[in-house]
Amino acid sequence: MIFDALRHISRFVFLVLLQVVVMNNISLGSGLIVCFIYPLFIIMLPLRTQGWVALVIAALLGLIIDTFDNTLGMHASAAVAMAYFRMVILKWISPREGYDPTQKPTIQSMGSNWFMSYAIPLVVIHHIWVFNLENFQFDFFFRTQVRVILSSIVTLGMVYLSQYLLYQVRERRR
Repeated sequence: MIFDALRHISRFVFLVLLQVVVMNNISLGSGLIVCFIYPLFIIMLPLRTQGWVALVIAALLGLIIDTFDNTLGMHASAAVAMAYFRMVILKWISPREGYDPTQKPTIQSMGSNWFMSYAIPLVVIHHIWVFNLENFQFDFFFRTQVRVILSSIVTLGMVYLSQYLLYQVRERRR
């Protein structure tokens, strides 16, 4: 139990630092493509995590990112929306017999199809929320939607890659 908590805390710190130090300084396509890696923490929350706990953690994560980015709650609201829809999506794609409490939301544990049907909507919801709050006007509607699509593809690529780099190595050690 304590080991799991320390692992989640270290993942939290690692993803925040990776986002703030590395990802925020990478600009692709003249700012058209942005890679947000911090939503991976919400995606990787254990399946047994209660809804209110996920919302509080998401708010804290978003507020920390907002503090470094000086974005006044934009990431906090997107992370909370993502955590809320995570509960909806988990119910929607739930197996008939329910989830095994020991399973983790990883490709190795749940399979690639399940993971992508879980991660894609969450990342897209997060990106729609962030980019529409950022612009909050219809003048850049099509540019915003292109940013959502391209940034979602890049972020999903990083999430998918992290599954094979981080979690497959850990499974081999056990």
